[in-house]
Order: sequence, then C-alpha cells, then structure tokens
Amino acid sequence: MFAAAQWLHATTGRIATCAHSWMQAVHWVSDLARKGRYVPTSKHSPKWGPTTVALAQEIAALKECRPGIDYLARKLKVSVRTVKYHLAMLREAGLLVYRSKGTRLRGEGNQASVFERVVPAAFDEELGIRTVGEGVQRRPVGASEEHRGLLGKLAKKAARKARRRPRRTPVSRTSRCTPMQVGTSGTSSAASTYSPPENKLASGASKFPTQKKSNRGPKKPKTLNKIGRRYQLARELIQLVPWLKGASIPRIAWIVRHAADAGWTALEVQAIAEQERPILAAQVRRPSGLLADRLGNLHLLFTTPERRKTAVLAWQESRAQEQARHADSAGYDDLGEGPKSPAARRAIDEAFAAIRGRLAAVDVPVDSSPLALEDLSRDEIVDMRAAALKNPDLIHSAIALIGERDARRLYTNRLVDQTLALEAIAARNATFTAAF
Repeated sequence: MFAAAQWLHATTGRIATCAHSWMQAVHWVSDLARKGRYVPTSKHSPKWGPTTVALAQEIAALKECRPGIDYLARKLKVSVRTVKYHLAMLREAGLLVYRSKGTRLRGEGNQASVFERVVPAAFDEELGIRTVGEGVQRRPVGASEEHRGLLGKLAKKAARKARRRPRRTPVSRTSRCTPMQVGTSGTSSAASTYSPPENKLASGASKFPTQKKSNRGPKKPKTLNKIGRRYQLARELIQLVPWLKGASIPRIAWIVRHAADAGWTALEVQAIAEQERPILAAQVRRPSGLLADRLGNLHLLFTTPERRKTAVLAWQESRAQEQARHADSAGYDDLGEGPKSPAARRAIDEAFAAIRGRLAAVDVPVDSSPLALEDLSRDEIVDMRAAALKNPDLIHSAIALIGERDARRLYTNRLVDQTLALEAIAARNATFTAAF
C-alpha cells in the first residue's frame, strides 16, 4: 500500500470490529509472507516474522490504538528502529492506517501517532466474507462455505500468543567443563596427559623456542572514512566560525558533505561562505540554513586548492581592511544626530563658525605638514565631525582649503568617501535628467 493510502480517509479496508478478527487478518498476511506472496518494499527492512506478529498482538491489546515507540521497544526487548520497521510493514500490508500522525514540536512533548486497526479488502475478497455498509464502516455478516475451514485455522492462530525464538548464543563445540575443569565426557582427561621423562626435565632443555618479543610500534591513528571526515569538518567549523555556535553537528556535516569530500578545510569553508559580505553572529537565527544558502553549489566552482587559497587570501585581506576602517573611526560611531535642543544646536553652530573662521584665517597650503591639525583639540575635532554628518558642504570646504589628505585625517575616510560618493551620484542624476 502506498504512503498516500495509509490514512483512514484513503484506505479501501474496513475498521476491525474486534482485536480477534484483526489478528486473523494479521496471520493471513503472515501466511502470504511465508509463501513469498508478500515482500516488504524497503530494502533495509527485516522480513515479516514472529516479531511482526508479536508487535501486532501488543497493538491489539491496546484500548486506544496509540502505541508509543519506546513502550513497544521495551515490551518486545528490541530496538526502536526495529519497531519502526515492523510498524511500517503493518501499514504497508493495509493492517494499520493513520488516524492522526504524531508531531515533534520544540518546547513541547512529542505526540504519538494514532492508528486504526483495519482489515484489508483483499482479505474479504479471498476468504469470501460478505459485508454490509459503506467505506471503512463496513461490517461482516457471513462467509462462504469453502473458506470456513481456513477461517477456523486463522481463529486458532489468533487465539494463541506468538512466541519468538530466543536469540542464539555462540556455544563452543567442546564439552562444557565445571569450574574445577572436570569434563562431562566419559573419557578421563588424565589419560591423555603427557609427562616428559626426567632426563629432559633435568637438562633444562626445551624443544619450544623462547617466544620472540613483538616489535610492533605505536598504534597508527585510524583513517577516517568519508562520513567521519564530514563530521570532523562540521566540528571544526562550529568551533572556528562564531555564527555557527550551537549548530547541530549532523546537520552541518550534511551541508558541507561535498566540501568535505573534496578536501576543503574549515578556514576555506568560512572564507568562501563570507566572501560576499561579513556575517554577524547576533544577526543569525538559523546557522545551518545560512551556511547552506551561502555555499550552494560553490564546490563546483572552487575545484582546485589554488582557487580556494586565492579565495582565502582575498577574504583575509578584506577583513584586515575592514578592521583598519573600524579602528580609524573608533570612538566616533556613537555621535548620532547631535543634540535636539535648539539652544544646544545654536551653541554648536557658533562653535563651528568660530572653528571655520580660524581655519580660514590661517593660510594653510594644500601640501602642508600633517602637524597643522594638531592645533585643534579633541573636543573640537569631535564637534567638526558631528557637524559634517549634518552638512556635507563642510567636507567640500575642507578639501578645497587644506587638501583631501588632511580632510580625511580630520573627518575620517568614511565621511569623505560618503560625501564624494553622494556628489558623484548627484552629478550622474543631473546628467540623466538633462538627457531626457
């Protein structure tokens, strides 16, 4: 049965009237599996057998068909994966259908799936069972004469409790011995004991040479396979990259599987993921999704170590330049828009006017010494930079008055570049307007 037909609204079977009639259908499928007429479609699934029937009996004993995977695993003394495999076989055979599927919500307890015990329509057709009603609410009202004997056999099987064979433990072929090394066989062990003559014992000679000492060196480290290399790269990335802190190692290993198979290092993955723009850890909500989006199919582009090395060098250089720009403008990023009080604004404007008067009164050549700006105090420089944020014309005046080099020293590279860029955009817009 396909996955889409494993729901109550899509099944062609009928809801079992009781647990006994449902177990008859389970044993009928067991007979089909024994004859080779039913084979699970999953390649890794175990065969239908006593474990499947025992699981079905546990489900049939439930008042509400809402079995927990962990409960069934403890009850049957099998693994959780084994329970999932056999539940999948019961659904595939049309014996179980979903009434509602379980959920896994973060912060809430996992909800178990609710099933409905169903008798397949093929069971009714093959055994000649007559039903009344429609849909899953059909009810059996009789059976054909020629199949009543088979129904009786299935009823006897349904009444018995399925027993699984105990696991086989390896037993030595030799006879078991007691703690005193007394054999259970009829022959005595003393009869086969060999005692050497006294002359050989007295001489001290032995025909067995002294065992040679092993010349084995230190154990070689184990070589990681493909999966191990992926997990190793994922752990290195989580430790190295700040915005990957707290990410799931298996999820990151799946994302970087192509990079790990190609021999990438953690530094190369970080450099190529951040080559477009830097990533701040505070702005990342899903690290694995961001990493998958940044990498994409770039493993098809950076196919050689030389290309990856070039990308790492370019990324490191861009980071160094960014750190230099931040260091140049450190201490002045929190200036904001300035005071909002009109009186304070007037006082600042008067101070700026006095500073501009001082600069205009002094005849400073364009290529003057950098020490000419040392006459200004730190407070005056802070005030001038705050004024330039509001009035970019001050930067143009400073460039014309003291030169671009000293203007950059006074107003920082960021403010000068921003002003020049705005000027270029305005000139380009004016050109386009004139053309049209």
